[in-house]
Amino acid sequence: MDHFYWKEKNGLKLLVANNLEAAGFVNGFSTRLGGVSPFPENDLNLAGYSEDTEENIEENRHRFLKFFGNGYRLSTVWQIHGDTVKTVRSSEDASQTEDRADALVSEMKGLLVGVKTADCVPVLIADPESGAFSAVHAGWRGTLQRIVEKAVQGLATEFGSNPGDLVAAIGPAAGGECYEVGPEVVEQFASEFSRSEEYFSETNGGHALVDLHLANQDQLVGMGLDRDKISTAPFCTMERTDLFFSYRKEKGKLGKTGRLLSVIGRA
Repeated sequence: MDHFYWKEKNGLKLLVANNLEAAGFVNGFSTRLGGVSPFPENDLNLAGYSEDTEENIEENRHRFLKFFGNGYRLSTVWQIHGDTVKTVRSSEDASQTEDRADALVSEMKGLLVGVKTADCVPVLIADPESGAFSAVHAGWRGTLQRIVEKAVQGLATEFGSNPGDLVAAIGPAAGGECYEVGPEVVEQFASEFSRSEEYFSETNGGHALVDLHLANQDQLVGMGLDRDKISTAPFCTMERTDLFFSYRKEKGKLGKTGRLLSVIGRA
């Protein structure tokens, strides 16, 4: 936990990346604690309107945003497990939360860009030189489509970021000891990544456990980031349902699951 610390307020608990904060960026990976949603109770569900009430989610977001002080607004997208990167340059861009994408890049002050997860990998990226930043949602499909690489490219193209200057934090997600996928996923990764065998631990019947944290870390390094500037949270959402939502662990039991938010903005 040297690279992260917990921030607690009014029953809520937020994981903060030290490297992003030191670079001048507010940031946080939410937990399920301190909300009003019945998942099964008092949970901080921050998205998923089909499985919760709008009132609950808005109250939860209000509580969550209090962590960041006054004046910050939140911008998210409709995530589709793809490889589209949305650039947010204006208040109008920020308000278009129905846009289909899986990463956001911006340099706007007073704005938090955020991605929603419940086992997928959230990645936050910051450029201390230009002031640009990004939030990325990378499940296995997004990882396969190199969404985090495309977010780094978006920072370079839109804001002139040099990948060597970037710092990044990879948040809580389903870990390599729990997240099992089928042979078709293993095959797709093998055709796409030269180091794919390092991401998988074989189980049975061609199935395997996949380490998406490592896969996304490798993509960041491959784009030119210094590995020492990348922090990875030591939490598996499937193992720690006391702290985080897990679609794989909870959807079958409860028929629904909440969503976490991972956000970054300029301090």
